[in-house]
Amino acid sequence: MNYLKTSALLFAIAVLLSAAKPTGYGVGDAVADFKLKNVDGKMVSLADFKSAKGAIIIFDCNTCPYSKAYNDRILALAKKYEKTYPVIAINSNSPEVSPGDSFDEMVKYAKAKGYTFPYLFDETQEVAKNYGATNTPHVYVLNKSGKDFKVAYIGAIDNNSRDAAAADKKYVEDAVDALIAGKTVPTEKTKAIGCTIKWKPA
Repeated sequence: MNYLKTSALLFAIAVLLSAAKPTGYGVGDAVADFKLKNVDGKMVSLADFKSAKGAIIIFDCNTCPYSKAYNDRILALAKKYEKTYPVIAINSNSPEVSPGDSFDEMVKYAKAKGYTFPYLFDETQEVAKNYGATNTPHVYVLNKSGKDFKVAYIGAIDNNSRDAAAADKKYVEDAVDALIAGKTVPTEKTKAIGCTIKWKPA
């Protein structure tokens, strides 16, 4: 009985410790730079965007229905904020689990959709883990502070994953517009709605 009580206590402590440990970046955190392969074969990092005021990092993929529903909206964000807060899309899905998200398929998809922004392959999935990304799409708006890129918003693009015209809360646009105007981001965090990132088999 004592053994069972001790085991239960240790388990409870482990649960509490894991719950207390933050997973990924929070609002206000400075992010680590990355270097990932773009669909054009070149390596891309945050440090490349020297003249930008920040960046819109979108964890995305080829295959998720939610990602497809947001595709035109992502293209619109890229066009609107190209010179200030460029869109950087990152695919962290494992091709072992989701063959349609392989690098070769990314190249085809970006070409077919006319991507004007980097679409990077997070082959090791380390970038997604560092950020704490869980879904596609999952957005992190970064604001440049000195040499650092700091998280200013985390979550969904807007409040209607099915119908762009019906979205009346445009979280990413509101966040970026506020940052450009030197104002406080109105909503700093929302729940990312989409497919789960396809992690490599353990």
